[in-house]
Amino acid sequence: MAELVYPPVIGAAHMLFRALDLRLDLKGTEHVPRSGGAVLVSNHIGYLDFVFAGLAARPAKRLVRFMAKKSVFDHKVSGPLMRAMHHIPVDRAEGGDAYKHALRALRGGEIIGVFPEATISRSFTLKSFKSGAVRLAQEAGVPLLPVALWGTQRLWTKGRPRNFSRDHVPVTIRVGEPVKAPAEEYAAALTRKLRERVQELLETAQRAYPEGPRSESDRWWLPAHLGGTAPTPEEAATMDREGR
Repeated sequence: MAELVYPPVIGAAHMLFRALDLRLDLKGTEHVPRSGGAVLVSNHIGYLDFVFAGLAARPAKRLVRFMAKKSVFDHKVSGPLMRAMHHIPVDRAEGGDAYKHALRALRGGEIIGVFPEATISRSFTLKSFKSGAVRLAQEAGVPLLPVALWGTQRLWTKGRPRNFSRDHVPVTIRVGEPVKAPAEEYAAALTRKLRERVQELLETAQRAYPEGPRSESDRWWLPAHLGGTAPTPEEAATMDREGR
């Protein structure tokens, strides 16, 4: 398919990162398949996660088609861009069409990006994973590619104002070895295995992160179990229910 929009958008993103003087730390890109389909699976802590998760595939010269909620495609600005980059809209009331679309793309050799937590984690810890990513990989006969992001929540996340100032914010990205998705394995068991792998990568990214809070009020982006003031997973679940 013609790629008239995606490469320029990536170029614009790199210009923005340079303007913001972000400190990107990206490791594990050698694990990204140079050809063929794969399901890229990432944790979800900020609104720009699809941009940073997509960066993981750029050293392999691959583009990632992300599955995203339909409302993003309905927006007058983001919608035309998302469609032009051949991302996949997901209507949560009728997800069958999106699943079939993603399956065709995987069988055609594309990398499909999925956030199996479905929504941003307000606690910045891993929520439970939906099994859709695993089922896609099994049915298409492609591997799962685990990715962990850390620091993206400091730029723009749920319930916080955007921070696009020149704060030299570090963003750490870790890509793990592909996880095979044999059709005969139970999807629930493989989903648990995948979540454990993303958790390991997330902890690796957190340990490698080069700085902590800059002030007492800046502890908001750290999970409670790491000494931060972010909501606990239980509090975040309550906030999500009230939000719905």
